[in-house]
Amino acid sequence: MIKNTGGRKLSVTGSHKKAMMRNMATELFLHEKITTTLPKAKELVKFAERLVTKSKPADLAAIRAINAEIKNKEVVKKIFDVISPRYKERPGGYTKILKLGVRRGDSAQMAVVKLVV
Repeated sequence: MIKNTGGRKLSVTGSHKKAMMRNMATELFLHEKITTTLPKAKELVKFAERLVTKSKPADLAAIRAINAEIKNKEVVKKIFDVISPRYKERPGGYTKILKLGVRRGDSAQMAVVKLVV
């Protein structure tokens, strides 16, 4: 029996969650900062850090692995030219979450996800 393999459900289907994580990661790598709800931010950190770790070798396999997840070619280029070299010596912890408080409309916990400099 396999347990503890999934993350947060986020009240969406699997394909929706996958697309949402890809879109949020693309925006995070493009702008280096994104504002979202806290549960989505925690899932995004896991997804984005995995991508940065995969991009570190900067070989053909790494390029193909990142291209499979991130569809924007400019963002893929930025990952390999700017982001991956920045974290070459760092063993992990490429992002940080800053809590903002609650959103006025529905009292959802908000957070900012930033790439560590």
